[in-house]
Amino acid sequence: MMTSNVMRETTPLTAGDCFTVFAKTDNKLELPLHYHDDYELHLILNAKGAKRVVGGHIELIDDLELLLIGPDLYHGWFTHECESEEITEIVIQFHKDLFDEKFLRRNQLSFLKGMLQRAPLGIAFSPETISAVKERILALNKQSGFTSVLELLSILHELSTSVNMKTLSDPAFINEKFNHNSRRVEKVFEHMNNNYQRKVTLAEVARVVHMPEASFSRFIKKRTGKTFTDSLNEIRLGHASRMLIDSTTTVAEIAYECGFNNISNFNRIFKRKKRSTPNEFRSTYMLAGFALDARVELKAS
Repeated sequence: MMTSNVMRETTPLTAGDCFTVFAKTDNKLELPLHYHDDYELHLILNAKGAKRVVGGHIELIDDLELLLIGPDLYHGWFTHECESEEITEIVIQFHKDLFDEKFLRRNQLSFLKGMLQRAPLGIAFSPETISAVKERILALNKQSGFTSVLELLSILHELSTSVNMKTLSDPAFINEKFNHNSRRVEKVFEHMNNNYQRKVTLAEVARVVHMPEASFSRFIKKRTGKTFTDSLNEIRLGHASRMLIDSTTTVAEIAYECGFNNISNFNRIFKRKKRSTPNEFRSTYMLAGFALDARVELKAS
């Protein structure tokens, strides 16, 4: 049975806005699991020990947190082990069509385009990057008009050229097309994604791209940094994670429906990759699904 612990948020962005900014300082962090149509740049300070949920990824955060969230991606934060009395949040939301495809095709915007293409999986930025831009983000709500739009674009450009950014969720979790800048690799992932429910062998997938098994095994490791087995398991875990959230299907049934040959193997691989058991993962999402807190809009640019 399909269900949902995830709420759709209608952001206050109007057709006439380029972006909106929210700010809040509090002794708790309760942003229940939700999604929306727009991009969101979310800065959180002084919330070490809080728990973050993005797509199929769950993690405790540190003192500095900066994420770019793409449209329709599940996300939420809650206090968990955080004991800070002054948690600061700045949330910038902008339309998904603020930068259209023609605009992003310009050579000078290639880094920005690449970052926005990765945002549907959620992007976390390094502490060094956050330190470099946090004062500009904190000051953004003091600006207005065209100057504020230029400053947002400048901040996004700086983020897009930063190093050590990482994507958080699995492509399979959001049914995202696998993009590895290689037609052969994409063909392989497409085949695995279409057949993950059953047994898929190395020999079978190697035949898809007309390669000997040994050559294919080296090829996929070199192109993705992962073995064939790890790649297949990540696809299966992405689908399993989504089913744990959006259905009441038992863990055992999910394991078999996602191609794992037994429940013990599923639990072991899930815990190794997700750092929690499937039941713990599902419980976290249920806890994150509280009613949305009201947020005060400080500015519509």
